[in-house]
Amino acid sequence: MTSLKKLVAALAFASLAAGSALAAPLTYNVDGSHTFPRFSYSHFGLSTQLSSFSNTTGKVVFDAEAKTGSVDIVIDMKSVNTGSALFNGHIQGEDFLDTTKFPTATFKSTKVVFEGDKPKAIEGELTIKGVTKPVSLTVTSFQAMPHPMMKKPALGANAFTTIKRTEFNAGKYAPYVGDEVRIDIAIEAVAP
Repeated sequence: MTSLKKLVAALAFASLAAGSALAAPLTYNVDGSHTFPRFSYSHFGLSTQLSSFSNTTGKVVFDAEAKTGSVDIVIDMKSVNTGSALFNGHIQGEDFLDTTKFPTATFKSTKVVFEGDKPKAIEGELTIKGVTKPVSLTVTSFQAMPHPMMKKPALGANAFTTIKRTEFNAGKYAPYVGDEVRIDIAIEAVAP
């Protein structure tokens, strides 16, 4: 009987230890092959132009039990893809992204707002062209689960915000070319 009590006590301790390990914050590395910030804006009122960035890195920390998290993203502004090689170069110029002086943009969260078990908004600081402004990303979808292929903890989300490009010293041709720019991000991240 003593052996059975020891076994039960050992199993109880192991389950508590495992539970606290699962509850701890977990750090995820951004999967650059499945993370794409996109931006859209009105082009003379004729159409909404869509462009993206193909090189994004960063880390996400998530603790489902404590309902906390953080996001730290770096976007390679030279990886902009407008759909036109000529315009890719044009938009990297001094009047717009000025990628020679400012090759990256960053987003660093200051607060993650939860609704139930999932984030509904991520507040933080967006830096473009050396200008930092507070923004709030609205989370439209979020999932944390084991990655089906990698067999590691993973998470994914879609979120958006709207900024004024004139506030980031990138306002050439505004307001004819829209000042308001919507930024959407599809992000996936995997634990090491």
